[in-house]
Amino acid sequence: MRQRKLGYTDLEFTTVGLGTWAIGGSGWRFAWGPQDDNESVAAIVKAVDLGVNWVDTAAVYGLGHAEVLVGRALKEISPSQRPLVATKCSRVENPDGSIVGNLKRESVIAECEASLQRLGVETIDLYQLHWPDPEADIEEGWQTLIDLKQQGKIRHLGVSNFNVEQMKRLQPLHPIASLQPPYSMIARGVEEEILEFCGENQIGVICYSPMGKGLLTGAFTRERAESLPEDDHRSRDPKFAEPLLGINLLMVERLKPIADRAGQTLPQLAVAWVLRREEVTAAIVGARRPDQIAGVAPGGDWVLSNDEIVEVQAALDERDQALAALGDIDTGRV
Repeated sequence: MRQRKLGYTDLEFTTVGLGTWAIGGSGWRFAWGPQDDNESVAAIVKAVDLGVNWVDTAAVYGLGHAEVLVGRALKEISPSQRPLVATKCSRVENPDGSIVGNLKRESVIAECEASLQRLGVETIDLYQLHWPDPEADIEEGWQTLIDLKQQGKIRHLGVSNFNVEQMKRLQPLHPIASLQPPYSMIARGVEEEILEFCGENQIGVICYSPMGKGLLTGAFTRERAESLPEDDHRSRDPKFAEPLLGINLLMVERLKPIADRAGQTLPQLAVAWVLRREEVTAAIVGARRPDQIAGVAPGGDWVLSNDEIVEVQAALDERDQALAALGDIDTGRV
């Protein structure tokens, strides 16, 4: 699989990374419903077998459970094949089950120590502030990461879901290795200012949800959306309900012939499309079973032709027109 340099660092990331948001399982605010832990571990191992050389996780995914499963998988993988590990801090659970931000030094240090233990590693390859929340504390959280790097507990520092102004506040303290934003055909808010800033400042971009949380896989239907379990956060996401759902599914139908003519799949098209931007280092592909990552990973090697890019853009333009006709409507956070 192709590799790209992560920002200014010495890390080389494969263009597809394995995402573990969903494998955190049930029991927390942003779950994806119940999962099979053995299948989840097998998916991580399969990703590495396919050539994927990095795994993305976070302390909040399953309230630590996803990191535990990553740690289990690392023990099953030969040291010579050990993938790089990226994780995140700053999202914690309140007693009422709500997820809130905490960038205070004490909290960040405690999260880092807990992640190291769950992952079973001595050093985290890429440690990221998950959200700029509370925004007033981003410098305190960032300085804490700098100190953890000096202690040898993390190799590189990154951020997730930050905007340009927030990144500008951190750069003088320590260069940002990477930004992790949402980016897909249905979430294109980073395309101008944010991607340009990252390109100009040697900040790697590892985008999450390139398949729109499943909407761009071609496997999603109205029936499936209506049957999402209550503990799958997508059941509360406006993109998975009308009128947005119908608009998104219509766009997917427009995209299918593009993938078919290339002998590829829709998930592979979704991944290849975000990778067309030179600022994007890699796409995070979530997988809960080995077959899921096996079916998407080849998208990391697909370089879209100019004609294919133009065709995709036509489908996106139609979607934009349909959205504009709806007026002011909540399209979901990411």
